[in-house]
Amino acid sequence: MAKEISGFVKLQVKGGQANPAPPVGPALGSKGVNIMEFCKQFNARTQDKQGKVVPVLITVYSDKSFDFVIKTAPASIQLMEAAKIKKGSKESNRDKVGKVTWAQVEEIAKDKMPDLNCFTVESAMKMVAGTARSLGLTIDGAAPWEN
Repeated sequence: MAKEISGFVKLQVKGGQANPAPPVGPALGSKGVNIMEFCKQFNARTQDKQGKVVPVLITVYSDKSFDFVIKTAPASIQLMEAAKIKKGSKESNRDKVGKVTWAQVEEIAKDKMPDLNCFTVESAMKMVAGTARSLGLTIDGAAPWEN
């Protein structure tokens, strides 16, 4: 028989650096989950993503056990790394803070495909391009689907 789910917890934690301090401790402690056990498992599974922000969806069961799914890094963080900027623009429609190429947008879109609700790389690229626009980034060249 399947376990009864008592709740979900969504967190964004740096890969390989989970510890009982906020935001992990309070979020999991309120659900009764063994915080140190989560930290050990999370850090072991994210050694290859050391220091990068990684979203995680934790399923908490009624017997206080848990499972978690690690998602891909947010598109905004990947775009900021590609453009080599620390943060986005305060006024994205006026102040442009960096540039990315369509090749970089396509690479990020392909990386994010499992987590996006789209069926083609082209539609994923449009979503990533929208995120780039809201960060204050310009995209060099014409969109591949406009040729």
